[in-house]
Amino acid sequence: MTKKTTTAQLARSLSIPKSRALEATLKAQLVAAVVREIERRGTTHAELARRSGLPRTAVTGIVSGSLQRVTIDRILRLIEAAGLDATVKVRRAA
Repeated sequence: MTKKTTTAQLARSLSIPKSRALEATLKAQLVAAVVREIERRGTTHAELARRSGLPRTAVTGIVSGSLQRVTIDRILRLIEAAGLDATVKVRRAA
């Protein structure tokens, strides 16, 4: 069993603002969903690149976990290309 790290814990451990930790967490969750779907469907990186309009090398880097300098709009293009929809839920902070 893996212990989950909260966004606040990640921010503290990396000495970064909570907003940056939240961004990293969201990107990782979105990419993980894309990876699960392309594995389930057997979609290649080349096919995902063609559908998303992104270079294959960019797709390979993103789905391999290289998320530095990757924008949310590129990830959203991959989500759509993988046949997924994304929703955002915002709530009041505790």
